[in-house]
Parts: sequence; C-alpha cells; structure tokens
Amino acid sequence: MKTIDTLSRRQLFPLLGGAVALATVAPRSLSADPSASFGKPSPAKARFVYVGTYTFPGTAPGGTHQSQALGIYLFRMNPSDGGLTPLHLQPFIMAPNPSYLALDPGLRHLYSVNEMTDGGVSAYVINQTNGTLTFLNSMLTNGKDTTHLSVQSSGQYLFAASYTSGDFQVFPINTDGSIGDMTDNFPSVGNGTGPNPDRQEGPHAHQILTDLDGNHVFGVDLGADKVNVWNLDSGSGKLIPNTVPFAPIASGSGPRHMAFHPDRQHAYVLSELASSVTVLDYDPVRAAFIWKQTISTLPPDFTGTNTTAEIRIHPSGRFLYNTNRGHNSVTMFEIEPETGELEVIGWESTRGEWPRGMNIDPSGNFLYAANQNTDNIAVFRIKLANGKLRFNTLINTPTPVDVEFGPLA
Repeated sequence: MKTIDTLSRRQLFPLLGGAVALATVAPRSLSADPSASFGKPSPAKARFVYVGTYTFPGTAPGGTHQSQALGIYLFRMNPSDGGLTPLHLQPFIMAPNPSYLALDPGLRHLYSVNEMTDGGVSAYVINQTNGTLTFLNSMLTNGKDTTHLSVQSSGQYLFAASYTSGDFQVFPINTDGSIGDMTDNFPSVGNGTGPNPDRQEGPHAHQILTDLDGNHVFGVDLGADKVNVWNLDSGSGKLIPNTVPFAPIASGSGPRHMAFHPDRQHAYVLSELASSVTVLDYDPVRAAFIWKQTISTLPPDFTGTNTTAEIRIHPSGRFLYNTNRGHNSVTMFEIEPETGELEVIGWESTRGEWPRGMNIDPSGNFLYAANQNTDNIAVFRIKLANGKLRFNTLINTPTPVDVEFGPLA
C-alpha cells in the first residue's frame, strides 16, 4: 500500500482586484409562499459534525498565521440552535492536511484529502455510537495538492481532484471502506485566457463530483475555465469523456466548485477569480449544459479584492449560498423555480476572515461558514420563509476549512 509522508501546501496566488463587470441584481424581498419548494425541511437532529483543516506546522493557502490545527475535528451539533460541542480530535500523524472531507452514502466511513505536494486521500471508519474515527488507509493520488474528493452515490468509487497538477483520480472503495488501488488518473487539458496568468498558466483541478443520480462525473477546472464531463465505466473505474466532453465557462472566471439543483434541470458554477455564479440548464440524459445567467456574488459598490470559495443549495431548492473571501460574507440568493435563475437576497457577514468552507445541515435549518484566518466557524439559522441568515454563534476551532455532517448523535 502506498502511504503519504511529504507535507506541504500550494501557495496562495494573487487575488483578482475588484468585482468583474457582471450582472448584479439588487436585493429584493421574498414571498413567504413555500409552494415552490422541493419539500419543507424537517426539524434539525443532533448529529456528529466533522471539520477538515490545514495542519500544523504549515500556513494555509491565503493564511495569515501558522496553523495550530492537528487534524480532523469532531463536534456534536445541538439541534435547537445549531451550536457545536467539541468531542474529539483525529491526529494528523497518518493523514496531514485533511482539508476537504466526504462521507459514504451510509455515513459509515469518512474520507479526507491530504493536500500536499505528494497529494493523497485517506479513509476512516466512523464509530456510530460516539462519532470517533478509526484510520483505515491512505493512498497517493500521483497528483499535486489534492484539494477535493467525493464519493459516488452507489458508494463504489471515490473521486479526487488534484489542484496543482490539474488531474482527476478514481479509486475503488473496498468492502471494508478502505481505498483500493487507483483505476484512473485523468489529466485535464488547456489554459485559461484570463487576466491572471499566475492562476491560469495550466489546468487546475478544483472539484470532482457526480450529478444527483450518479450517472455522470464532472471535473471543475479553474485553470482551463471549464467543467469536464465524463461517463464512468463502473467495471473498470475509468473516466470516459462524454459525447459533449466539457462545458466552457467565461475566460478568466476561474471556476472552482459547482452544485446541482434538486430538480435535476439546473446546475450552478461558482467562479473563484470572477466572484460570480453561472447558471446552466442541465440535460441529465446527455449531461450537456446551456448557459442561462451569470451573476456577481458581490455588492455593486464593493471595491476591494475577493475570491469565492464554496457554493451550496438549500435542501428545499429555493435558495443558494456562496462564501466570499475578502468581502468575508455569505451571498444569499433566491432561485426562481421555473427558470432556475438567481436573484440576490443580500449579504451576511461571516463574523470572521477568509470563509473558505460552508455547508448546510441536512435538515436545512442551519448554515455553517468556516473562517479559516480567524479560527472560528460562524453558525447561522436559515429563515425558511425568505432564505435570510440570522447569526447565532461563533465556534472557536483552529484553521477550519470544510464542514461535513455525519451520523445522528
């Protein structure tokens, strides 16, 4: 078995100054009519919550000080107010820089990237009683700075994206939850043509995921301004380019992450360099996209520097949220139910700096924004009538990056 022993992290590249000249819609009030929702969120339940980090002794990309984080942090979510009670720390000795996390469909295993020069992925068994993790194994990706991973909806394969080398990996998941030998390593191709050559001198794989039915695989490439589209051969674990092999994103945008709407007819691509969201019509049979809208994530009067980080869609399908690093906020959007287009609700401060990761609990009641550079996580209650955020509390924890929800606690 290949193991991981080289610790480093990618450098922070210069930020793109100012907001780009994209359509920005002024905030407007929302109707409280929930008829367009995809099911009302249920009451929150106590869960185990896992937080990925960049670990000591390094400094996170975009960081302002040396990280004191030691690995994956475990919390218990309070269903009444969304607060997080610390429970346990998974040491980073075997798996450094577990910045991004993913769970299998049964919530029995957790997987982390190891964002290093010699990138890798690691597997853990989740104790269903107390949420603690038992290390299973680590595998090298043969890529540099592995920054994102996801689990196929069937639980058969683990996908990974390696940022600096610009390639995407596939691993089978063994019956015990451990990671098998890599079955594919797909190199993305092409350079972006935008105004930031330091960030787009070549391909930069930033996310890999499937659509909601698990029928197609998508690789978001910041450097090449595109979303790769594949079909997965379930027998061999190979990525086969789709008939329509990629969806282009506007030059210089730097697409980072994407999310699929629960109606399965729309997708949303968050661009890091342009601070924008691109709305796409999606054909789930052909895995093809048609551009519909591009909208800024920033207020029209913002003049500073900003890069976006995370994008999430509310379980009801009515709202979309993203984080802004620089403006240090969450942008709140309403999703028009017929067209899928976005309208700005407003912006909510994250009460901290450099909100990299952000997630919504499965019940749809609470949103968590991880402020990397101020070592805290902001907890917000989501107002289900209008999608606005109401600040609840700050949870202190070192260099938080990704927040993921595990089994019921």
